Amino acid sequence: FPSAFFSLLLVNMSLKYLKRSFLALCMLSVIIMTWYMTLPSHTVIEHTNWMYFYEYEPVYKQNFLFTLQGDLKCKDTPPFLVILVSSQPTDVEARQAIRVTWGSKKFWRDYQVLILFLLGQGAEREDSLDVLSIDDESILYGDIIRQDFMDTYDNLTLKTIMAFRWVSEFCSNAKYVMKADSDIFINTGNLVKFLQNVNSSDSFFTGYPLIDNFSYRGFYRKTYISYDEYPFKVYPPYCSGMGYILDGKLALRIYEMMSHIKPIKFEDVYVGICLNVLKVNLYIPEDTQLFFLYKINFDICKYRHLIAVHGISSSEIIRFWHDLTDTSLICH
Repeated sequence: FPSAFFSLLLVNMSLKYLKRSFLALCMLSVIIMTWYMTLPSHTVIEHTNWMYFYEYEPVYKQNFLFTLQGDLKCKDTPPFLVILVSSQPTDVEARQAIRVTWGSKKFWRDYQVLILFLLGQGAEREDSLDVLSIDDESILYGDIIRQDFMDTYDNLTLKTIMAFRWVSEFCSNAKYVMKADSDIFINTGNLVKFLQNVNSSDSFFTGYPLIDNFSYRGFYRKTYISYDEYPFKVYPPYCSGMGYILDGKLALRIYEMMSHIKPIKFEDVYVGICLNVLKVNLYIPEDTQLFFLYKINFDICKYRHLIAVHGISSSEIIRFWHDLTDTSLICH
């Protein structure tokens, strides 16, 4: 009898605990759903108008100082293409991999191509004999552009504005400009050939197109954007920051426009806003096998055809380039 009594008591206590837990979960669910459904109702703007971001009087000025400008000058010989690679101070291996592969030559198909790296200010490094400082790296290669803002993910838009400012102040005569990430593999010869043959204009802008992308309001911080910063449901048409290419004259127009549009978190979306205010449409190549947003396995035929693929490690860049330039490998 005592054993049965205690068993019944435990069952009743367990049922009470489960009921309370269930009620608590229900209440929490109701609170979360209510918050989720009511929060955007008075902040989101249903009809997209890109002039919402435009201010007639300049609202932003890039006042950061260039601490390194790169030794490559454009004044004497206007380059056909300038590739500006977004890089972190600690990405020494990535920069070196690019220097010995797709960025190894100054001329491709007899057209001058300059490659420089975009950096912000890094945290003070630990003293180590086997670590090359950014200043030493700049002296050695002369291909570092740096300003005195902190190099963080949230400051990627500042880095892109720095790129457009550098073009405007130091390389305004470039025929084409490309902004790229450091984990990108570029078939530089194909890129130059593509630009030679394209019907370009001073409104030319291309890359991997992203159309009708929804702004993310969830809990993943890296892709989240607030309604205060971006009140629309859908982003403007833009090209992924992995690597977009534009006419040099358009780069100057975009930089001028940037002073009238407050920076937002995502640099490629921000450039897309500038393009839409300028009424510039994306150029979307008919060939869909030129730009790859996500990594694809190495295939000699695909890599000899493509222009750029994203998500490639430093060691893969070197290995893929070695195979790509191996004339003994035949594409079947």
